[in-house]
Amino acid sequence: MSNTPPKSGWNAWLRDRWHGGDLAPIVSLLALLAIFTALVGPHEFLSLGIVNQVLSQGAVLAIVSVGLTFVLLTGEIDLAVGKTALLSACVCGVLFEMPFAAGVKGRNAAEMSELSLLVVLVLPFVVALAAGFLSGLLTVTSRLPSFIITLAMMFVCDGLAKFMTKSEKFEMPSLLKKIGNDDLLVGNFGIPYSAMLALGVMAVGHVVLQHTRFGRYVYMTGGNREAARLAGVRTPRIVVACLVISGLTAALGGLVNAGRLESVSLDQNTELLLEAVACVVLGGTSLFGGEGSMPRTLIGVITFTVLKVGLNSVKIEGLTHFDLLRPFVMGVVLLIALFINGRIARGRD
Repeated sequence: MSNTPPKSGWNAWLRDRWHGGDLAPIVSLLALLAIFTALVGPHEFLSLGIVNQVLSQGAVLAIVSVGLTFVLLTGEIDLAVGKTALLSACVCGVLFEMPFAAGVKGRNAAEMSELSLLVVLVLPFVVALAAGFLSGLLTVTSRLPSFIITLAMMFVCDGLAKFMTKSEKFEMPSLLKKIGNDDLLVGNFGIPYSAMLALGVMAVGHVVLQHTRFGRYVYMTGGNREAARLAGVRTPRIVVACLVISGLTAALGGLVNAGRLESVSLDQNTELLLEAVACVVLGGTSLFGGEGSMPRTLIGVITFTVLKVGLNSVKIEGLTHFDLLRPFVMGVVLLIALFINGRIARGRD
């Protein structure tokens, strides 16, 4: 006896996924894959090297997008994620070059004590947690939009980063360099440690959103805040908690990115906020709250990263300045993808 569902069962499943909006981001991803495969060639674009690039370049975006998904699900926004990531990496770099972390043979030696390493790695998260908590607290107590509060926090973090570093470059610990650059070899294919870390963070985020009371409260807060309040949900606490989560994931993303670059400087993470928002929205998470999921965000991250890697792989004969056009092309493609997702979403209503 066959265990394969009847054809009508598959049709019903696909219809439910389509009307639920789950397939809209996948349509955009498949379209991009088809276009770049045709432009670059299947042997080049579908190679293991390109897959490794997508995993490596998408890891930081995936980590930051996890926290941003929590915030957007509540109907809020966190504009400070890019500068929080920068400030956290700067805190790590400055601490790493202090005498207490140098060890007996200097800061480049491997003899850095476990306690020193713990301090260097934990304090950036404490700073990010404080920034997220303050943003959340001011949002729920001042009743100002989170857009305004986190915009101010963005400038605060940027100013602190500049003050701490004096515009100098700081080296990162070898552990972060390893996470940011090394791969786990599986046969002939290397899986970046950063991608494995990002997948783990996304898995935790998915479990929290789908299988905990806190996750249900996040959706309720974003779906209808007044109804959630009347149902006994302490919505201000949910908003504060989500902004704290966003700060922590921004810090982790900033540390991983600085480790990948092996140092931290003020010109890092300049586009991280906009790219992370694009990933989350591409995945189908509503800017108005209450709708979205971590798997959707993952699809959005993959779609955005495939677009970046694909554009870098395209070579057009006779067009010597295509590099200058890449941001324009990326913007146009993103608009088309978001338009398609929006049409599909409206079609199910």
